[in-house]
Amino acid sequence: MATVDSQTANQTVVLKPAKGWLGVDLKELWYYRELVYFLTWRDIKVRYKQAALGIAWVILQPLITALVSTFVFSRGLKIDSGSLPYPLFVLSAYLPWHLFANSLTKSSSSLVGNANLITKVYFPRIIIPLASVLSSLLDFFISLVILLIAMVIYKAPITLTALWIIPFSVLAMIIALAVGLWFSALNVQYRDVQQILPFISQIWLYITPVLYPINIGSNPIFKAIYNLNPMVGVVQGFRWALFGGTQPDATIWISGAAILLLFISGIYFFRRMEKTFADVV
Repeated sequence: MATVDSQTANQTVVLKPAKGWLGVDLKELWYYRELVYFLTWRDIKVRYKQAALGIAWVILQPLITALVSTFVFSRGLKIDSGSLPYPLFVLSAYLPWHLFANSLTKSSSSLVGNANLITKVYFPRIIIPLASVLSSLLDFFISLVILLIAMVIYKAPITLTALWIIPFSVLAMIIALAVGLWFSALNVQYRDVQQILPFISQIWLYITPVLYPINIGSNPIFKAIYNLNPMVGVVQGFRWALFGGTQPDATIWISGAAILLLFISGIYFFRRMEKTFADVV
C-alpha cells in the first residue's frame, strides 16, 4: 500500500505509506490515468478479438432478451407493463442492469486475470477493477442505440428528461465497482467466488424490477426494505427518465445510502486486502 509523489522534471517516483483509513489517493490515480486507459482499451480489444460475432453479439443480446422476455412474460404470463409496451419496458431496465452485471462480472475476476501484472510492478491495484468496469461502457452505448431505435418504432417521445440516464448509468457503474471490489479481493483468496457470482447475479436480477414490475404497495417499511437493493432505484430512475410516469420518491435515498455504504466498505476492504495480492494471486 503506497501513494506516489512525482517530480515531472526528472521523473522521480517516491513510494510512501498510504494515509487515511481508506488509503485512496486521487492524485495517485490521476498520475496513473494512462494505465487506466491502456487496461480499459486492452479489455475491449481482447473481448472481441477472434470473436465470430464480435460487436454483433452486443446488438443481438438485448434484442434476444427483449424477444424472449416478451414471449414468456408478456404473452405467456400476461405481465402487465402498464401503458408502456413490454419490449420498451424490458429494454429500458435491461440496459442499466446489463451495464451493472457485465461490469460486476469483469471486475470480480480482474485481479486474477491480471496476476502477471500484479506480481511484477507497483501501481494502485484498484485501477484493475476500475478499468474492467469502464470497458463495459462500449456495450452499453451500443445497446443504448438499440433502445433509441425501439423508442422510434413505438413512437415514444424523447425529451430532455432522458438526460437523467447519465447519472443513473454512473450509479450502476459505481454499484458494480463497489461490489466488484469486494468480490475481486475475495476471489484472490477463494477462487470459488467466480462460481458463486453467476448465482448471485441471477438472484439479484429476480429481486430487481427488470423483467416484471414489482408491486410492494404503499407500506413505507416494505418500500424501505425493497429499496435497500441499490439497483431498484437505478432501474426505476432509468425508466422514469426515458418514459416519464411516477418520479422517484424519497425512498430512492435509501438506495443512495446503500450505494454509498457499499462503495466505502468496498474500498476499505479492497485496500486492507491489497497487501496480500502479490503473494496469493
